[in-house]
Amino acid sequence: MDARPLLFFDSGVGGLSVLAKARAVLPMAPIVYAADSAGFPYGTRTEADIAARVPALLGRLAERYSPRLIVIACNTASTIALAAVRAALDVPVVGTVPAIRPAALLSKTRVIGVLGTEATVRQPYVDDLAARFASDCTVLRYGSAELVEAAEQFLRGQRVDPARLRAALGGLLDQPGGERIDVIVNACTHFPLVEAALVAAAPRPLRFVDGGCGIARRIAHLTQGQQWPKVPGEGIAVFTRLDEGARALAPALARYGLAHLAQL
Repeated sequence: MDARPLLFFDSGVGGLSVLAKARAVLPMAPIVYAADSAGFPYGTRTEADIAARVPALLGRLAERYSPRLIVIACNTASTIALAAVRAALDVPVVGTVPAIRPAALLSKTRVIGVLGTEATVRQPYVDDLAARFASDCTVLRYGSAELVEAAEQFLRGQRVDPARLRAALGGLLDQPGGERIDVIVNACTHFPLVEAALVAAAPRPLRFVDGGCGIARRIAHLTQGQQWPKVPGEGIAVFTRLDEGARALAPALARYGLAHLAQL
């Protein structure tokens, strides 16, 4: 039996959307979910801050939990710090990047929206993805810190004001050309957590896509042939600041198989 866990990392609870897809593929995998609650939210931090913070935290987490694989389940951290993390750690690292390619394949109008954090949507990495996989599309972007907060609020069992969701969607749809958007990329792992609410708040039918299923397939490929425990264990959620806000997430975390809370 190989009890080494998969380690998922995000600034907050957004990575749970990726974890859910991975657990569907690898139900016996031991899980450690790490949230940098002391650094949340990443979307309003500088690139230099994230580039220094993420590799340092993942180094500490790798030392403590000895994961077989790390998933940076955060678009902002991945687009800024993925290369540095891979260079620093002797463990496979899977990143999360905006699902622009599948969005371009689905779009009929050839106008797609990228809804992420402020830090993610301004990254050159997103420019490169658009040029490589959506060169015949108009790609509109909008960064919303409000929507990240709304997803965290939703996981705590609190009501999310639909006006906040409409405002985030309006940031895309009200841009010149936004009336032709037919596919929106959820370019923050928080956003799939409130996708049903986004669909309900949208002024017209829209399709939302994210990279969760692709990441799950990549994890399965990289761990193919490895041993897993015969009985699924109770996962651990570790926070960089285990305060009342983090503890309020305990019921939601339990639904994702994370029965224990810890502090880094």
